[in-house]
Amino acid sequence: MATAATNAIAIGDIQASLASIDAFYLMMLGAVVFFMQAGFALLEAGSVRAKNTKNILLKNLLDACLGAIIWWAWGFGAAYGSDGEAANYNGFIGAAVDNSDFFLKGPAYTDAGVSGYGNALWFFQYVFAAAAATIVSGAVAERAQLGAYLVYTVIITGFIYPVQVHMTWSTHGALSGAFNGVYEDTVIGGNLDFAGSGVVHMTGGILALCGAAIIGPRVGRFDEEGKPSPMPGHNSVLIVLGTLILWLGWYGFNPGSTLGITAAGYGAVMGRAAVTTTISAAAGGLTTVLIDRLVSGIFDLHMVCNGILAGLVSITAGCACTYPWAAFCIGVVGAFVYYGASKLLLKLKIDDPLDAFAVHGAAGFWGVLAVGFFAAPEYVGYGWSSTVGADFCFTECYKGLFYGGGSTFAGQLVALIIEVSWCASTGVILFWILRLAGILRISAEMENVGLDNSKHGGSAFNTA
Repeated sequence: MATAATNAIAIGDIQASLASIDAFYLMMLGAVVFFMQAGFALLEAGSVRAKNTKNILLKNLLDACLGAIIWWAWGFGAAYGSDGEAANYNGFIGAAVDNSDFFLKGPAYTDAGVSGYGNALWFFQYVFAAAAATIVSGAVAERAQLGAYLVYTVIITGFIYPVQVHMTWSTHGALSGAFNGVYEDTVIGGNLDFAGSGVVHMTGGILALCGAAIIGPRVGRFDEEGKPSPMPGHNSVLIVLGTLILWLGWYGFNPGSTLGITAAGYGAVMGRAAVTTTISAAAGGLTTVLIDRLVSGIFDLHMVCNGILAGLVSITAGCACTYPWAAFCIGVVGAFVYYGASKLLLKLKIDDPLDAFAVHGAAGFWGVLAVGFFAAPEYVGYGWSSTVGADFCFTECYKGLFYGGGSTFAGQLVALIIEVSWCASTGVILFWILRLAGILRISAEMENVGLDNSKHGGSAFNTA
């Protein structure tokens, strides 16, 4: 007859095995998300002129390298530190009392006998942080100094982005919604941003807008009357391939945000996220190309690519809590939001070579707000929190406006105001300081020659 000790050991073994499965799940889908760095690199390389190809590729590589070191050193701790210490938490930024989340010194990362879930979680969150920083590089492409790029990558990865993560995704964040488990402790109940329309994409998009506005347009981008002059990228093949790789990466980004697979209902959340992600991306691409066909009279390949990305960004917040028909609507509206934002920046004479703000910032804003409209009450209880007690009623607290959930819509809107204010204020300060210090922009002569020849030893393409 089994003893209580034997039963306890058996239960412990089962729990460790389940944690190992969750760790494996995070590692595999984290690797898929990391592959998005290749997608960003190809998309950005194809979207700039040939004379700046090496430069933009170097910046994408340095994103992955520098982002990893900063996220290891303090970024992860600033995002998630003190999550388990109720007496020491704050709703703004993490700071573990024993600093165990800084430099990964805690037992969850160092003990040989644990499942490895802590390290897998760090890796999964790192690839998200790298994606947020990479978004900015496209908006200031072809005229930003490398030194400025390194500075703003450190600040974004180590401070601006971790604050957004802590407020929305940590256990005690002020905007953490159902993750908190204590409805009254958050701002109007917090907001629901499952995979980061706001936390990742809107953050990167708004910072991209700040950078593009403050650095100024590329030489020749606007004529004497202020009308935009065509300045197309040099390789459409790279743009399309990069877009498809990013679409693939989203199947790690969105379904993987369950942060595990063994808990009851998480398989359903993963599958639903994959379905809604696919539908919204397709709807975004089709809608954008049709809008542009009506306006410009042509079927623009690049518009399809950006429309797909806008649809992906738009569904990222609500991929786990919306119906397929809602995902279609979200993607369609996301296409209009993207197209309008892109044309508005041109009217304002803001040069964003990758449409980073329109794709990530504007569509990311819509994605968070869309949850306030479309969140289905029977879905929001899965995948959001394991800490919520049985007496906590998701269907009463969290449901979209179309289901009578006015408080959820208000929570999404207030969270957006706070997040936009945080990113815009810190972004303006950051890029203005870089500009005043004289290290933000290259000279006009260097810009005309191209960064590859002036800074990186020659062209990326060997034509000999």
